[in-house]
Amino acid sequence: MKTIVITGSTRGIGRGLAESFLALGCQVAIAGRNVAAVETAVAALAARYPGKVVGAAGEIARATDIEALWATAHQAFGRVDVWINNAGMSIRRAPLHEAKTADLEAIIATNLTGVMLANRIVIAHLLRQGGGQVWNMEGFGSGGQTVPGMAAYGATKRALNYLNKALQKELKDQPVQVCTLSPGIVVTDLLVGDYDASSPDWPKAKRIFNILGDTVETVTPWLAQQVLASNKPGAKVAWLTTGKAFSRFMTAGFKKRDLFAVASTH
Repeated sequence: MKTIVITGSTRGIGRGLAESFLALGCQVAIAGRNVAAVETAVAALAARYPGKVVGAAGEIARATDIEALWATAHQAFGRVDVWINNAGMSIRRAPLHEAKTADLEAIIATNLTGVMLANRIVIAHLLRQGGGQVWNMEGFGSGGQTVPGMAAYGATKRALNYLNKALQKELKDQPVQVCTLSPGIVVTDLLVGDYDASSPDWPKAKRIFNILGDTVETVTPWLAQQVLASNKPGAKVAWLTTGKAFSRFMTAGFKKRDLFAVASTH
């Protein structure tokens, strides 16, 4: 029975992963910055999986809060096998020169500083423990994609790609594996919140999402299964592969999907 820690797991992809790992028999520690949200999520999940769920609230960019999350999981379950750095944020989609300084500082703190701190702290603990895995979550920009209005978010995710490769070299021949999780386009509040629904760009974006995207309930069970099955340094689990994307575009005229109608029912 593995113990899984998932940052940013009170909603969205993180919450879906928590539920999926629990359904597979794992023990899970969830986390988020809002105390009430963490307590509510823990209560709901513990009602279905008693004795297998704990949680801790805190900021991913604060080292003491990361340490507290590790301690919560370790004290409850005795060890941590898999740590998933899922916590992330986006800001209003707009040219970089229009972004607010506070927004830029916040996205860097969460998406980059927080991930680096979590890797530093968790890798050290896992080495002392004797082994384990860290999975860092990719996002738009990780593969070098660029679109107007996404400079800040994409830059933080591109940096994550470099971080993963560097950590994998640093940990060569060590019992700690640094791996990459790529969920693809998942319809969540984080994704939709980047767009102004009254903007002329929204219908085009929505069409692309309906072709390439999926719901949390579709993606996260598969991701959880693949994570548990992976046991090699530098592993990458990707839902939306190039082949799958090509196939989706080729059949888009025959398969009509409305993920936003589905998402609104959950």
